[in-house]
Amino acid sequence: MMALPRWIHRLAPFVPLLPLVAAPALARVGSGERYQSGRESSGGDDGALFDLLFFLVRIAIEYPCVGVPLLLLFVVGVWYVKRQEGSASTRKALDAAEAQRRTTVSARDAEAWVQALTKRDPAFDLMAFFDRTRRLFAEVQEAWFRRELEPVRRFLSDATFRRLSTQLAIMRRNGVRDAIADLQVLDLQLIGLEQTPAFDSVLVRIKAQLRDDDAPASMSDDEARALAKKRQPETFTEVWTFLRRPGVATDPARDLSQGACPSCGAPFTGGASNTCEYCGAIVNSGQHDWVLSEITQGSEHERPGGTIDGLAEARQADPELGTEVLEDRAALLFWSWVDAQVADDVSRVVKVATPEFTERLKADLAALAASGRQKVFFECAVGAVNTLSLGQAQDRQLAHVELRWSARTGIAQKGQRPPALPTVPQRWVFTLTRTLGAHTPRDVGVSTSRCPSCRAPLSDNGLPTCEFCAAPLSSGAHDWVLTEALSWEGFIARRGAGARRAGAAPQAARVPDRDERERLVYLMAAMAASDGAVDAKERALLKLCAERWGVPWANVELALEAGPNLFDRLISRGSNEAESFLRELVQMALVDGKIDRKERKLLEAAAGHLGLADRLEVLLRERPAAAGKAPGS
Repeated sequence: MMALPRWIHRLAPFVPLLPLVAAPALARVGSGERYQSGRESSGGDDGALFDLLFFLVRIAIEYPCVGVPLLLLFVVGVWYVKRQEGSASTRKALDAAEAQRRTTVSARDAEAWVQALTKRDPAFDLMAFFDRTRRLFAEVQEAWFRRELEPVRRFLSDATFRRLSTQLAIMRRNGVRDAIADLQVLDLQLIGLEQTPAFDSVLVRIKAQLRDDDAPASMSDDEARALAKKRQPETFTEVWTFLRRPGVATDPARDLSQGACPSCGAPFTGGASNTCEYCGAIVNSGQHDWVLSEITQGSEHERPGGTIDGLAEARQADPELGTEVLEDRAALLFWSWVDAQVADDVSRVVKVATPEFTERLKADLAALAASGRQKVFFECAVGAVNTLSLGQAQDRQLAHVELRWSARTGIAQKGQRPPALPTVPQRWVFTLTRTLGAHTPRDVGVSTSRCPSCRAPLSDNGLPTCEFCAAPLSSGAHDWVLTEALSWEGFIARRGAGARRAGAAPQAARVPDRDERERLVYLMAAMAASDGAVDAKERALLKLCAERWGVPWANVELALEAGPNLFDRLISRGSNEAESFLRELVQMALVDGKIDRKERKLLEAAAGHLGLADRLEVLLRERPAAAGKAPGS
């Protein structure tokens, strides 16, 4: 065999770079907030790659049989990475532009909000509030990085704390941690104020920059920090929502961020109960000081507005009832539901869900386990929590709350590496229930993970009663509990069926936004792959759909590979749920006022998969003049 020159052995240090050529790294946003597209960046060292190119050219010249194939492989790999980087760069630019559009307000509006706050609280100082927010932002990022949230627990609503805790648990079970370094807060802006009888809600836009990467869970803090420092800094935008009871006055002597109880001023350094040992105040309730109740990506922020069916009537019987507490409770229930599935342990929901819901979830998890499968979650994040409507049925009060979330989630065989999964936008409606006549306690606020009788914090001890006072918790006698979790189509189908029984005309689906378009495409891909084969015609139609709706084709291919395992269950053929889904597809195609030949083929293929070929013409004839809202939205 011909011996290669000694300098060729200098290639050895560059061999580890080859996988990087074909596999750009995906970084996670600080605090685990990676809703939908998140932030992407690519690793590697351009100087090292240039040196590697130089060596490969020399090999190709002197030893073409070896060097030319290697050089071609290198060129193709670099082309692929640059193409991916360009796509990622475009997505980041679009996300940044969308965040700017959604979070930009006029100076006049901001000034009016400050005036409204100082009218209720003359001592309120926006600059001092920004200083406090800046410190908390850095502290939360550091707590997230160290995987220890207790130091910031007193500043977070119970749902926000449960959210971050569950995200950390998901990462730990998947063997990864977030590595971050060089955090800088670039800008703070007041972008919103909501004032209700229950709370003042201040919305702050935070523009920040950091270096971020995924790391093995076994890595030490120092090692993870060193890894992050090798990444390029990324800029991102988040919206933080702070709540406080109206009428509370700013008092430096009772500032929680300065280690004082916001109620009595006694020293307070923390604790799992978040309760002052001197006066008994719940410090993260929003009753005495500002509390962080929500973190939203700038590109997903939505300005509040609109009326909620049944809310005014419900408030007549329960004046303290507000969407702030209701949505915080719904978010807490959501993360308990996710945690139960990730841990395969229904004790995580037994205190906050009805016995019937818990038994259904237990049966679902048992069925998966019996088949040797499990539910997997990666990078789960919530985009929005919105109250849709309130009502009553017999002696129960009902609240329907929409949750927009995303995750790389699916069904996998136990003990095996989970398949590659795209990040799928999800849209669910949680139905909460409580006994008719129950009232919202004033002193608890957004500290929503507490016994309604003795105010003790809830634990995951697997019992549906309070471990301190033995009060029953899962009945909904005093607080909202989870009774049903449905996909959007399932919820609309059920509401639509009720409307049809009442003789109401069908309503058109809303025009789907970006996340909704992606969700619909992935559902279509999962249905197409459900029979184990995707023919060329189906693939071509899906590709057309992806191109027209702005969905990356690589993600659609991942959805095709995952098939029916991408969702908890697929839509049943010929069902009301299937018709709701088809109606949304028709509305999507009609967004420009017409349906062309290719769109028609796409709809016909979807109708065939859904078992609704005979209903398509009916839905097309409905053709509403303007997109309406679905029932309950």
